[in-house]
Amino acid sequence: MDDGPWTTDDSDDASSLVLRLLSLVVSHLSLVEAMSGTITRLQFQQKTADRVNVYLDGQFAFGLPALDAARLRVGQHLSDADIDALHVIDQTQKAYDRAVRFLSYRPRSVAEVRRHLAQDIEDEATVEAVLGRLIEQGYLNDAEFVRYWVESRAQFRPKGPRALRQELRQRGLESGEIDAALSGLNSAEGAYTAARQRAARLADLAASDPAAFRRKLGDFLARRGFDYEIIRDVVARLVGEFGVAEHSDEL
Repeated sequence: MDDGPWTTDDSDDASSLVLRLLSLVVSHLSLVEAMSGTITRLQFQQKTADRVNVYLDGQFAFGLPALDAARLRVGQHLSDADIDALHVIDQTQKAYDRAVRFLSYRPRSVAEVRRHLAQDIEDEATVEAVLGRLIEQGYLNDAEFVRYWVESRAQFRPKGPRALRQELRQRGLESGEIDAALSGLNSAEGAYTAARQRAARLADLAASDPAAFRRKLGDFLARRGFDYEIIRDVVARLVGEFGVAEHSDEL
């Protein structure tokens, strides 16, 4: 009876072939993992002038920030542990550069930068190392960030304490820092500044529909997070300035 293509002898040969293939795969994996070698070339990258390509035994191995690569030399042997350490340095520097770019648009809280980095970086130790460096260098300071946020809002887009508190909590700030920053806030003046610009755009409505004028101003200030008492006083002040009829409905 024909045993088919896999006779006893063929089966032995096939088993031997499988074993040899497995041996080659294991050998290849070992070579990939064992990255140790001798530096044969250090070359600045063409597109990124502050990074250097490192070649081991004639083959490209990895890239490094130029400042860290400056400590290396051609002919130097790097062990697996050395390469692992350099990889950590490189990943940390990349994370730091990303954080600096994120901070270049506007000041950020520590929590904002942490969330931004965590989107692509799983290693918490790397994230915390970058945050610590930024704090030490003065690029991150939550107390200063809170003051910046409140002052910026007061100047360009006045909001009430309730809205400001919510915004700052969303950015990871602590209650004590928020309270300190809001303690000197002139909510009444901020509400008037915001509502005065709005009232100017509603000037025609002040004459044609005084009740709607009051209501729209009140709703506008409420959305900005101002308290009822401040809204009432600011609307009354603007009603007088825009000559709204005295008998119009109260807010």
